[in-house]
Amino acid sequence: MMQRIANLLVIKDNHVLLLKKPRRGWYVAPGGKMDPGESIYDAAVREFTEETGTTPIDPHLKGVYTMMIKDQADEVVIDEWMLYTFVARDLEGVPFKTTREGELGWHPIENLHTLPMAEGDRTNLLFAVSETGLQYGTFYYTEQFKLLKEKIQKSVEGVNRNDGK
Repeated sequence: MMQRIANLLVIKDNHVLLLKKPRRGWYVAPGGKMDPGESIYDAAVREFTEETGTTPIDPHLKGVYTMMIKDQADEVVIDEWMLYTFVARDLEGVPFKTTREGELGWHPIENLHTLPMAEGDRTNLLFAVSETGLQYGTFYYTEQFKLLKEKIQKSVEGVNRNDGK
């Protein structure tokens, strides 16, 4: 069964709240697995609140991604999951410093270019902080999370267009 993950990036005062995972030392937006029957919105808010001890204000969807893990030897897909990324511009409360998931901290937005993380996450989070609209993508990784290839699309809802008249 395909795993469904929702994460949420809070952007405030030109900083983003990231979780540093102990296993690889990689940075991620707080999030996790969706429960059966749970909406992607509820999952993103629940996971964010559980991992940070805070509540995001007015989160909205910024990206929908398919993640594929391939066995490089024979190109077989080993694992596949969907990731729904939300963004909020503020939060209520003071985030935990450390949790069972890792260390939480505020990082300047420009550090998203250089912090250690999965390359698909970098693509995803940089879009979330800097672009309008929604991004869609498929990321293909090795089992060690080396990015093999990515395919990205974007859409922006038309505002006040009058069909060229």
